[in-house]
Amino acid sequence: MKTRYLPIACLVAALLLQGPAAAQSTPEEWVQLGARVHGGFGTFIALGIRIGQDAMKQLSAQPRELDVTYYDGVATPCPCGADGIMIATYASPGQGTLRVASDKASPELMGAVVIRSRKTGQAVRYAIPDALRPKLAE
Repeated sequence: MKTRYLPIACLVAALLLQGPAAAQSTPEEWVQLGARVHGGFGTFIALGIRIGQDAMKQLSAQPRELDVTYYDGVATPCPCGADGIMIATYASPGQGTLRVASDKASPELMGAVVIRSRKTGQAVRYAIPDALRPKLAE
C-alpha cells in the first residue's frame, strides 16, 4: 500500500479555494458542520476533510463507501483529523466504518490514516508528519 504524504499548504488551499465539490457543500457549510460535530473548526478538521476528499478520489468512491482507521500521534491532543475525515466520507463510529485505533502512529507522525474501499478492498494510507504541527497551529 502506497503512503501519501500531503503538504499542508496544498490541503488547506484546496479545501478553501476549490470547495468540497464531492459533497456539493460550500466551504461555509463545511465550517458549520465541523464546528457542530467537533465543537470548533480549525486546520486539523480542514486537513481531515481534505484527506477524506482525496481518498474518495483515489479510490473512486462515494460517501459511505469507505472504511477508515485513524492512528493518532503520540503528542497530539486529540484525533481532530478523524472528525474531518468523517465529515467528508460519511464514515462513522456508529456504523462501524470509522475507528480511532488504540495503537498510536509512529513518533515522527502527527497521525496516520488507512482508508479502504468497502467495495474493492483497495486502500490508501496517509501519513501526517509531526513537522506540520507548527504550520497547522498558525
